[in-house]
Amino acid sequence: MVSIKDISTRCQVSVATVSKALNNHSDISEATKDYVRKVAKEMGYYPNSFARALKTNRTFNLGVLFVDDSQSGLTHEYFANVLDSFKVEAESYGYDITFISKHMGRKNMSYYEHSRYRGVDGVVIACIDFNDRDVIDLIHGDLPVVTIDHIFDNRTAIISDNVKGIHDLVHYIYSCGHRKIAYIHGADSSVTQNRVGSFYKTLGELGIEIPDCYVKSGFYHDPDSTARLTRELLELKDKPTCIIFPDDFSCIGGINAIKELGLRIPEDISVVGYDGILLSQVLDPKLTTYKQDTKSLGKSAAQKLIALIENPKASIIERVVVEGSVLIGNSVRNIEAVSI
Repeated sequence: MVSIKDISTRCQVSVATVSKALNNHSDISEATKDYVRKVAKEMGYYPNSFARALKTNRTFNLGVLFVDDSQSGLTHEYFANVLDSFKVEAESYGYDITFISKHMGRKNMSYYEHSRYRGVDGVVIACIDFNDRDVIDLIHGDLPVVTIDHIFDNRTAIISDNVKGIHDLVHYIYSCGHRKIAYIHGADSSVTQNRVGSFYKTLGELGIEIPDCYVKSGFYHDPDSTARLTRELLELKDKPTCIIFPDDFSCIGGINAIKELGLRIPEDISVVGYDGILLSQVLDPKLTTYKQDTKSLGKSAAQKLIALIENPKASIIERVVVEGSVLIGNSVRNIEAVSI
């Protein structure tokens, strides 16, 4: 393995000069920096991460805590896209990422213990049970932490605008003439609370009252539960004309249940998703949904976490709200045009 000393010998400069050149110090000339870097590249030199960690007291490694209720892992397209954006942005700053868990072979440890074991400089938390005792311990620990789609008083959070998302979807459905609007929402969380609250608030603003049976509690990323709840809605004497689903993937279960009952979308029943994943745009009919800006969510999370790590004295608690947009497909029937 090529060392800094080998480079200094080849360049006929001191080890200190090589180190300064590779670390872009300002007290040596640009010509010397360029020459040393050129020689280092020719010799196949790669900086040793362990040596850099000893010198900087940082590992340039970010922890990612991501566990969803359905155990779908990175097949969860929405969060996979958020984390991919996070990874790309982190790498542009010279950081690697490590997934944090409670299991290391046969050894169990807390999220905080695993974070310390891996020596990460900070952790981003996404799609997790935020009431988990181990999550709370990590939140109250001494590592920099940024959360996605959940707010803690003492941590920076990157939030998708779920209130506006449901507001915009309901307004679009209303503009197509629908008044009997049902909503199958996901499991209880701050995301769900904001969406359900926005649903009722928007209906109230539009002067719409719906029966309690139009709102069903389901699960995110779970087509089976969505199919069952869809059948319950369609068995009602006074059926809804449009159903909002927890997310695009769960919507598949609802669509299957509708087709099994011999009904057509959107002629007999209209449906709306949430997330705007690729799948929603290749379904037949193309799904009307709310596209979350996963690129901005992941990028912002990486930038805020790295800022906390690299400039802790200037750190402030922030709430970064990221807006999305309605994707209009062919799954909502236009019953009548309404000006709003």
